[in-house]
Amino acid sequence: MDRRTLILSGLVTLGAAGLANAQPQGAQAAGEGPPAPDHQASYPANGKAETYSRDEIVNNVSDFMGVTAEAAGGAIEKIFQRNGRPTAYIAGEEGSGAIVAGARYGRGLLYMKGRDPVEVYWRGPSVGWDFGGNASRVFTLCYNLDDPRLIFQRYPGVEGSAYFIGGLGVNYQQTEDIVLAPIRAGVGFRLGANVGYIAYSRRRNYFPF
Repeated sequence: MDRRTLILSGLVTLGAAGLANAQPQGAQAAGEGPPAPDHQASYPANGKAETYSRDEIVNNVSDFMGVTAEAAGGAIEKIFQRNGRPTAYIAGEEGSGAIVAGARYGRGLLYMKGRDPVEVYWRGPSVGWDFGGNASRVFTLCYNLDDPRLIFQRYPGVEGSAYFIGGLGVNYQQTEDIVLAPIRAGVGFRLGANVGYIAYSRRRNYFPF
C-alpha cells in the first residue's frame, strides 16, 4: 500500500507541474500576454493639400490668359495678401450675358498637386444693375480645398469684393471655409453690380438655377 501511495503521489505532483507550465502559453494565446504591435499606428493621416507659390500662379495666369507677368502679378499679389497660397486652381472659359437678370456658363479643369486634373462645369444666375455680355477666360484660385470633390457645390458671391487690376477683374465666392477667387479677362468683360451664385458640377447643365 505504501509503494502504491508513493507512486500515486508522484504522478499527481508531475501532473500539477505540467499544468502550471502550460498555463502561461495558453494565456498568451488567448490574448492575455503582451499585445501584438499595432501596425495601423504607422499609417499616415490625411493631411492638407499642397499649395501653389506666387510665382507658379503668376506664370500660369500669364500663360493661360495671354497677359504680361506684370499684369498677372498685380492681381495675384492682392489675392495672396488677402488669402495666402491656394491649394488648387481652375483654368477654363465661360460665356455670360445680362439685361438686369443674367446667366453665366463655363467649363474648365481643376488642378491640384499630386492629382489628375478634374473636369468641372459651372453655371449661375445674376441679378442687379448689370447690362451686356462677354466671353472670357477664367482662372480661379481655390483656398481650403483639400479634396477635389468638394468643389461640386454652390458658391455665393461675396458682396463688395469685385475689383479691377491691370485689365483683369477679380471677385470672391465662398461656401463655409472654401474661398474661390475667379480672375477674368475677355472681350466685352463685365463685372457689374450684380449678386448671385455659381454652382459647380461634374456635368454640363443649362438650367442656371
